[in-house]
Amino acid sequence: MMIEVLKSKLHCVRVTEANLNYMGSITIDEDLMDAANMIAGEKVHIVDNNNGERFETYIIKGERGSGCICLNGAAARKVQVGDIVIIMSYAMMDFEEAKSFKPTVVFPDSAMNKIV
Repeated sequence: MMIEVLKSKLHCVRVTEANLNYMGSITIDEDLMDAANMIAGEKVHIVDNNNGERFETYIIKGERGSGCICLNGAAARKVQVGDIVIIMSYAMMDFEEAKSFKPTVVFPDSAMNKIV
């Protein structure tokens, strides 16, 4: 049996930009992507701690070291710059494999979205 489990999590990063006039997605600093074991194009679930919004989109690689967390397109309406969000991705795996799987969970400094 296959189940879906948490694969990666960026816990409490700050939204730095919201760009309504872009086709969609979330732009994430490449350093944060690497730390969380996330890749461009990967589907992510985003939870806004400030307003309770929950939505899905996909990742676009942002400038390394920039601290960028930018919601694009329609998702830009669901956040405000400065909001704290949690970004999660999931993976399908065999039930037995999932029992021992350890997700990558990263706790960046939310003031600057930097790995500490």
